[in-house]
Amino acid sequence: MDAMIEVQNVNKSFGEEHVLKDVSHNFETGKIHGIVGNNGSGKTVLMKCICGFLKPDSGTIFVNHKQVGRDTDFPEDIGIIIETPGFLPHLSGTQNLKILASLKKKANDYTIRAVLEQVGLDPDMKKPVGKYSLGMRQRLGFAQALMEDPSLLILDEPFNGLDKYGVVHIRNVIKGLRTEGKTVILASHNQVDIDELCDTVCEMDAGVLTVVR
Repeated sequence: MDAMIEVQNVNKSFGEEHVLKDVSHNFETGKIHGIVGNNGSGKTVLMKCICGFLKPDSGTIFVNHKQVGRDTDFPEDIGIIIETPGFLPHLSGTQNLKILASLKKKANDYTIRAVLEQVGLDPDMKKPVGKYSLGMRQRLGFAQALMEDPSLLILDEPFNGLDKYGVVHIRNVIKGLRTEGKTVILASHNQVDIDELCDTVCEMDAGVLTVVR
């Protein structure tokens, strides 16, 4: 199978702390790949390196056969949830997405309505994002990640703040992404999420990545 992401001998340190230790792994196209590990294990740092948010000290990362940091600063055709999504608090969810969509001009008003409904938010809701619950913000972040129909999604703890119904809903959305042939990298503390959703699982422990299944 073709690899959507190729990570080769990647190292990253912050001062004395060696956060990624010679990490190498290929993530195949069209699968959901789980990464498990405790806080501080390095999984978020690895995801940020894949997205181009952080530069490895050594090693290479290819996304869709383009080297991050050389051929492209940030991989194209990618949707991202890493940490709490930032939105303009005085505007509604729909208004926020319209502003973000105007940057790349890939998503139109129809698409924005569709992705909001897909994640369980009302596109006509006028409530400003500053008054959203944590779970609603997380759903809005997921809508943002989906709205340009990317072939790759990087999801770091996408179930944060969701109630049990929200978790089931978003799990089903993620399963639908695999059906569409998309590639997903998913980090979650919850073993049930990993067991139910993921085709492959790696564990990150103190900067070392090992294959679980």
